[in-house]
Amino acid sequence: MTGIIIISLLAIAILFLGLYKLNRAIIPFSIVGLSAAIASYAMAWNNSKYYFNNMIFVDNYAIAFSILTIATTILILLLSPGYFEKISTNVAEYVSMILFSLVGVLCMVSYNDLSMLFIGIEIMSVSMYILAGIRKKDLASNEAALKYFLMGSFATGFLLFGIALIYGFTGSFNIETISTIIMESGNQPAALFNAGVLFIIIGLSFKVSAAPFHFWAPDVYDGAPSLITSYMSSVVKTASFAAFMRLFIVAFAGVIHIFTPTLWVLTAVTIIVGNVIALYQDSFKRMLAYSSISHAGYMLMAILALGPDSGNAMFYYAVAYSIASVSAFAILIKVKALRNSESFDAFNGLGKTNPKSALALTISMCSLAGIPLTAGFFGKFFLFTTAINQHFYWLVGIAILNAVIAFWYYFRVIIAMYMKEPLSTDKLEFLPSYRIVLWVAAATSIILGLFPGFLSGLF
Repeated sequence: MTGIIIISLLAIAILFLGLYKLNRAIIPFSIVGLSAAIASYAMAWNNSKYYFNNMIFVDNYAIAFSILTIATTILILLLSPGYFEKISTNVAEYVSMILFSLVGVLCMVSYNDLSMLFIGIEIMSVSMYILAGIRKKDLASNEAALKYFLMGSFATGFLLFGIALIYGFTGSFNIETISTIIMESGNQPAALFNAGVLFIIIGLSFKVSAAPFHFWAPDVYDGAPSLITSYMSSVVKTASFAAFMRLFIVAFAGVIHIFTPTLWVLTAVTIIVGNVIALYQDSFKRMLAYSSISHAGYMLMAILALGPDSGNAMFYYAVAYSIASVSAFAILIKVKALRNSESFDAFNGLGKTNPKSALALTISMCSLAGIPLTAGFFGKFFLFTTAINQHFYWLVGIAILNAVIAFWYYFRVIIAMYMKEPLSTDKLEFLPSYRIVLWVAAATSIILGLFPGFLSGLF
């Protein structure tokens, strides 16, 4: 809870720094504040507590996802020097909006009440609507913000209606109380309750861009500034899945059997749609957008195959995906700045002209593809093992087949970097903070790929 307060105050303080034109202090001050928030969460490990009349519950699950989302935000902020300045002189407003959205994220991963889940989603979403459209004179950015707002509003409607139906059956927003009432009904609640759960699944499926509720994601990811897209695809997606899983672990575990067919189809369709459409993309950024949809399908497997290892599998996969995604977008930003293109051809010959950058992107692509000796391999391994333990053999078969399909579009950029002639001999220029992000991401992917036990049994 201290972490939420620290980041809330930090966001306000950043606005004051902008007011007094102290732009150079914004990023360092933000990183110090976020590091303090991480420290506050780390000190709360194994010391679970309720806050705000049991509306927030900070346990190890919430702490782990909170630290992950804050750490990912730090990496993204380290990429931002010189980025927002090209869009506007009001850098403080953009950084503060990221921090305010992070406050919503932290509420989402630690809620114990459906009203707090709704509040967290809204705090995060409103901030992201603004950030998606921060390039005011860019039509693609305006389109992204409008589509994100409209689809987010529809998703919120479904979510709120579902919460209302569940309250109508249980008389409570507290997810622990809801779980108790479900058990008292013999795990066979009334149709009113089941309809509420279904609407919540639809609302959260919009938020995580699961098919067939994914149609907003490619255009929004493509139109938003790449740094904001990186934040959407890592922090926002991780928080949404953490909230999704917490809901089923605590509140809906007793009725998971009722919704197994729905979640099975949702998972399979999401994996297939994301991977197949990504194959046909010529833009690297749009490929990452569709691949993020396929990764949403993989993470849905942990919710479908709900069991004692689901939380660990979800967290490990979220770590692997987040660091690889941030690294990929970091290279994309620099390549676009140098060659004014986001196509795969823009990466031609990068292995010759910028070997270190090419290596960092190669590690990222291998991790996203699930190649052994990277974190992504064990992320998929743990998810598939969890699904097999719950006897979802056909779904695992579909997932493995699609993981093989994904090799093509991930290796397409690797082939461009190492097997094609460079478009120019110009080299990418990196600030020290940029280099830190790339090497931290690459080292983390390799270390977790070699020693998965660091995180596999966290909670």
